[in-house]
Amino acid sequence: MNAAQLRRYSRHLLIPEVGLAGQERLQSSAALVVGAGGLGSPALQYLAAAGIGRIGVVDDDVVDETNLQRQTLFGSADVGRRKASVAAHRLHALNPSIEVEALALRLNAENARNVIRSYDCVLDCTDRFETRYLINDACVLEGRPNVYGSIFRFDAQVSVFAPGAPCYRCLYPEAPPPSSVPTCAEGGVLGALAGIAGAWQASEALKVLLEAGEPLVGRLLLLDALRSRVTEVRYDRDPNCAACGNAPTIFDTASYLYAESESTARSNGIAEVEAEGLDEALARATLLDVREPHEAVLGSLEGAVRIPASQLEARMSELDSASRYVVACRVGSKSLWAAHRLREAGFGRLLHLRGGLLAYAARHGEFEFF
Repeated sequence: MNAAQLRRYSRHLLIPEVGLAGQERLQSSAALVVGAGGLGSPALQYLAAAGIGRIGVVDDDVVDETNLQRQTLFGSADVGRRKASVAAHRLHALNPSIEVEALALRLNAENARNVIRSYDCVLDCTDRFETRYLINDACVLEGRPNVYGSIFRFDAQVSVFAPGAPCYRCLYPEAPPPSSVPTCAEGGVLGALAGIAGAWQASEALKVLLEAGEPLVGRLLLLDALRSRVTEVRYDRDPNCAACGNAPTIFDTASYLYAESESTARSNGIAEVEAEGLDEALARATLLDVREPHEAVLGSLEGAVRIPASQLEARMSELDSASRYVVACRVGSKSLWAAHRLREAGFGRLLHLRGGLLAYAARHGEFEFF
């Protein structure tokens, strides 16, 4: 390293477990971060600051104003811009000596292995179950360590799935049914918690790359920010695991059917209306708002019938099965479940609002909904 680098990384060089050899190892390493959101933002910043020689940023989304509460890589001026590109620019500004690859794509079964195999370590900073299983399987097949993190409201999880050790499927063999688990967009998340968990992921990735300390292999870290508690759960490799077991059944991500997507679930007999067509649809139907009370205080439409999804079973008798309803929630997850449940109960005149009321609000500035 040159004199400027020696000065930049001097606090690392003082650590016996890092030192000059370790810092040079980091400079020759490559890390892939999938998801440049709440977890990815702090993880990316600390990896770049630590001097990881090559960092890949996978994210096909654009910056939204609701991201700014926790996604610290972005500012108000970035709204509408590609996250991967903005992240790459910010990381270069933080550390001009590293290489950053902006991959504005969605990781899928066809490209996952090709993307992952060119990196030494993968950080799963995503919020979709099918993507988590995809990353896990690709990492198992390519022999890459996978540093996992997830957050919801005040709770976070962090673990490391290393080659030859338990993988994500050993911990969670099957994904929950589509749309059965609320997302951060529906349930919310404490912004600072994303920073804690994302930074912890970066710390684990650095230990993996340095081959130092005791990474969270076979251990799941549970963080409860509301009560300020940290719990560790140990888990073993499952010999029957479909990915890493003694007789695995997943040999290639491209040939494996991952969790049913929302689009597939939507096509299962529930007609949909786009946000731009909601006003026209409501001329002939009633809006059924299934958001929970703490969500509904953020705004609604006049004339809507409000029954929270958690109360739908008990209050279904309040609805007229002969009437036409447009079922809606915040982002379209709870409402999709509610529409299917209503159809099962005999309601045949249903429409589902794709993208939820948040998509409607984005097109109607006069509708004060967040």
